[in-house]
Parts: sequence; structure tokens; C-alpha cells
Amino acid sequence: MSEYSNYTKQEMQAYAIAKNIQENQIVIVGTGLPLIGASLAKRVVCPSCHPIVESGLMDCAPIEVPRSVGDNRFMAHCAVQWPNIRFIGFEANEWLHNEDRLIAFIGGAQIDPYGNVNSTSIGDYHNPKTRFTGSGGANGIATYCNTIIMMQHQKRRFMDKIDYITSCGWMDGPGGRERAGLPGNRGPQMVVTDLGIMKFDEDTKRMYLAYYYPFSSPEMVQENTGFEVDVSRAQLMDGPSEEIIRVIREEIDPGQVFIKLPKKK
Repeated sequence: MSEYSNYTKQEMQAYAIAKNIQENQIVIVGTGLPLIGASLAKRVVCPSCHPIVESGLMDCAPIEVPRSVGDNRFMAHCAVQWPNIRFIGFEANEWLHNEDRLIAFIGGAQIDPYGNVNSTSIGDYHNPKTRFTGSGGANGIATYCNTIIMMQHQKRRFMDKIDYITSCGWMDGPGGRERAGLPGNRGPQMVVTDLGIMKFDEDTKRMYLAYYYPFSSPEMVQENTGFEVDVSRAQLMDGPSEEIIRVIREEIDPGQVFIKLPKKK
């Protein structure tokens, strides 16, 4: 059996990210799995996509895995080095001109059925059990861009009501963004987890299971979700090829910076 025939949950998640990036899309990424997925898309799945980072670096194609959005590894192989303020203006300008080129990756600690994300605190905001680093650029991104949300699939993360809204999704359903003064033609498109891909119903804006992985099931997804989720539309997503796994392990993240492999026995 080839050493690339087995893959980890994280590798499947990175592959799912790459599969959902489209040709010629401008892809806002940070570090971690979104960067691995975007790098995989750039190298194999859709080479015409353009990864960018909020520090102002455009059309990045790093040879080594950057550790942060300001890492020189990003700067060495990018098309343009903008100041951060130009990046903020760029994402707002895309919305003002009703362009549909941007897709952005964000994450957090909690998510609700409408894709609202908490990355601020657990418990009461003024007296939290845990305080996180907060929005960073995610609130502005979630305001002006369509987003793909990254999350580990656990009941304590997928909650009917989250403790704080850091990055707005579809708020409370249809018309929710407009009532909150947010662009109604932008919002979360899907949630990519280590068990499957969730999308949002066009009419209700509520999350449903679109795809599950070869090692998961609709029942497993429901069991690990803290609210009722529609699994009737779920389809099995094929796993990555051996070549995809080889590229991840040998070319994109050979040092296992973000994707750790099990130690050989």
C-alpha cells in the first residue's frame, strides 16, 4: 500500500477547501488549514485563483509555509505588496462595485445555525470564562465578502445560540443582514469541518449538511452538532487522490507546520 493512500482528517479538510475555490477567484486566507487548502488549489486544483492576505500581500504563491500573514515567506513570491489599508479598501470596493470575485476564510470558537461566528469570548462578555483574541480582520471580511467558515465539528462549537457575535453570518435568517445594516448580497457560503461541508438554505438561511466524508456519516455530523441540522440532502464527497496527498506532504507542508501526521509505529 502506498504511503499516500491513507490521509488524515486535516488533509481531507484541506482538500475540501481546495475543491471549493473556483477558477479566477480572489481568495482571502490567513494561516493554518485555509492556507494549506488555498496553496493546494493554486498548485493543483485551480491554478488561476489568487490568494491574498490581510497584511496587503496579493496573489501569493509561497514556496515554504508562512507562519503568519506578515511572514517574509508570503512577501517573497507575491504579485503586489500593498499596505494594510489598501487591502481594507479593496474588499470594500469589491462590494461597492458589486463584484463577485472574492471568497474569504474565517474561523472561530463557536458558530450558530445561521453562520454567526464567535471568536471573542466564552460566557458573559464582561466576565468571560475565556477571552480570545477577537476579530482581527474577520468582522470586516464577514461584512463585505462571501465567506467559507472553518470549524472543528464539536457540539460545544456548533451551538443554537452563541455567546457573542464577532463576525456576522445571516444573523437571524432571511433579511437579517439588511436589518442589521449589513450588505444582504454577502454572507457565509459554507462551513468546512473535519466531518463534512455544511451549506446554507437559500430560503431559510439555515445550515444544512451538503457533504460528508468517507470516514464520517450524516449521523455522526448530527451527533456532533448542538442543534437540529437537515441531513436529507447530504452526499458523500470522494476522498483525495494519492497525488493530492503527496503534494500536501512533500511540497506544501513537508515540515508538518499545520498538518501533523501520525508517527509511524
